[in-house]
Amino acid sequence: MGMLKEFKDFVMRGNVLDLAVAVVIGAAFGAIVSSLVDHVITPLLLTPALKAAHLDDIDKLAWGAVKYGNFLSAVIKFVIIAFILFLIVKFFKSIEKKKVPPATEPTATEKLLAQILEELKKRP
Repeated sequence: MGMLKEFKDFVMRGNVLDLAVAVVIGAAFGAIVSSLVDHVITPLLLTPALKAAHLDDIDKLAWGAVKYGNFLSAVIKFVIIAFILFLIVKFFKSIEKKKVPPATEPTATEKLLAQILEELKKRP
């Protein structure tokens, strides 16, 4: 049971959670950039070259086709991943807020001040 508590404390540290979110968001955003380049930009650059080559073969022309659907799919996946991460972080932050600090024994100074306050209240 002690190892489980240590793991929970490790995960609940802000920097670990932030790092995990950054890695996942970075990977998802990388997929968007790759899709933009592979499915939109590169075909747009290659289409004039294919037309200039007077290719009659439909398969070769389809190779240079812009695939907006693939790019939109990558964007939608990114939004879903980002939203799920938002919910996870919100959940962990709510757990962190519910932590109650342990009760501490009053210091000697606090005890003395409390006694002085009691004595002052007794005066008319």
